[in-house]
Amino acid sequence: MASRGLGGLKPLPVPEGTGKERISLNVGGMTCASCVHHLEHALGNTEGVTSADVNLATGRATVEYMSGRIAVSDLRHAVEGAGYSFEGVSGDEDREPVGAAERASLRRKTIFSLGVAGLTMVLMAASPIEADLPFRVDFLLLVLATPVQFWAGHQFYVGAWAALRQRTSNMNTLIAVGTSVAYLYSVAVTFLHGTFLFAGYEAATYFDTSTAIVGLVLLGRYLEARAKGRASGAIRSLLRLQPHTAVIRRDDEEMELSADQVRPGDFVLVKPGQRLAGDGEVVEGHSWVDESMLTGESVPVEKTLGSQVFGGTVNTSGSLTFRAERTGKDSVLAQIVRLVEEAQGSKAPVQRLADLVASYFVPAVIVIAIAVFAVWYLLGPEPSYVYAMLTAVAVLIIACPCALGLATPTAIMVGMAKGAESGILIRNAESLERAHSVQVVVLDKTGTLTSGRPAVTDVVAVRVSGDALLALAASVERPSEHPIGEAILSAARERGLTISEAKEFTSITGHGVRAEIDGSEVLVGSEALLRQAGVSIDCLREEAEALRREG
Repeated sequence: MASRGLGGLKPLPVPEGTGKERISLNVGGMTCASCVHHLEHALGNTEGVTSADVNLATGRATVEYMSGRIAVSDLRHAVEGAGYSFEGVSGDEDREPVGAAERASLRRKTIFSLGVAGLTMVLMAASPIEADLPFRVDFLLLVLATPVQFWAGHQFYVGAWAALRQRTSNMNTLIAVGTSVAYLYSVAVTFLHGTFLFAGYEAATYFDTSTAIVGLVLLGRYLEARAKGRASGAIRSLLRLQPHTAVIRRDDEEMELSADQVRPGDFVLVKPGQRLAGDGEVVEGHSWVDESMLTGESVPVEKTLGSQVFGGTVNTSGSLTFRAERTGKDSVLAQIVRLVEEAQGSKAPVQRLADLVASYFVPAVIVIAIAVFAVWYLLGPEPSYVYAMLTAVAVLIIACPCALGLATPTAIMVGMAKGAESGILIRNAESLERAHSVQVVVLDKTGTLTSGRPAVTDVVAVRVSGDALLALAASVERPSEHPIGEAILSAARERGLTISEAKEFTSITGHGVRAEIDGSEVLVGSEALLRQAGVSIDCLREEAEALRREG
């Protein structure tokens, strides 16, 4: 990625008047919470950066900086100098599924490593067959374990070397050191078995240990990568609400363009069934727009001249023309996507504690392993250096998994994603952590709990049957585009009722509809419309109030 100043990147907004801006970076190569600590330290020490927040689960670093005092190249150097890979600035272009190749590679290496580990264990258990072979089984195990150690486990060595260059350590260091010691010790046993080096000690190889550790750690990373991929699906689902194209009118000429080419001031034409490409104000037409993805309201909202419309919502009936005011990253939908991303990248208090503990975890384990080696070497039975090496390897191996650093951010990310899939936006990780103490939930409107579209639940008839009344109302509503009319029509069709042809159909905006059915005038609409026509509904007032209370 070419170096450039941050001014043209449209960074994430922060409160005005602070002189600060915020940008999100994609970072590769992070494997544990100690990586988070080291990268935050490296970015935080970059001149012009006021704060850095790194999230292991999302693979992103959110950096707040002083406007005009730093460039992307500076942040890139800080990331790469810390031993990690800079994978660009987070934006709409990188919200598409990423990491598929990485997941496929992890899957192949995991299957191979665990398969070799299983075969190695079987061969080591079936030691009696060795007498029938022209060579020792250890040589076969060496051939099997070598590609696991240096092909499947290559990423551990890369990560450990990058950490060593920074005079630090991480979980890659533990895995690389632990498996390498087990592997190299086994190689020594294979070639030097029975020599003075082992002083008569019946040494055994540990190829099964090195291959199993590599395979199991890769399995954990593969499962983690899958969790990340599924969690990012929530953001992709939101992005799919944006239309791909839009019809705009410029200089009295209509043209179809990509939705991301719509600019503020353009006049956008929207036909029934299409999604709106941006936020703006209606300048022509009349329709009903489904805004349930924003508000949760099940009933589409009427839009007339001067009404505000929002990108990603669906025009259900008539045609509209609106003047675009906010497009792209400035639209309400883009702000929702940004909110979900920031929430997934935020840290809960428990996660900050986990990061702090893990930052000391790796060096502490290495120091303990060295101390264990020294104690067994000085005080252990002969050959003491063999026992010392095995116990030190055991300490390093046991400490290899880093659930402390991976479980918390991954759980937060998946929780945020599941909420977004269900239409629940969680402001930040701290809110998610505190949610366990919630005892009462207050919802501001019934639309939040409905299926997203109106439906007929009851039919109360006077002097006619319910089916006859429903068929009559459906016949009148048949030409209508109103969502309640469509609900009445659907209910009649579900009951298999005969729907007559309506004549002289008239829509009375905000009140209802009027039509002629079989030579008789029929009104379907609000109480105000019926009273205006001289129709009394006093006999139904009690039932109406009961239904209203239920609704």
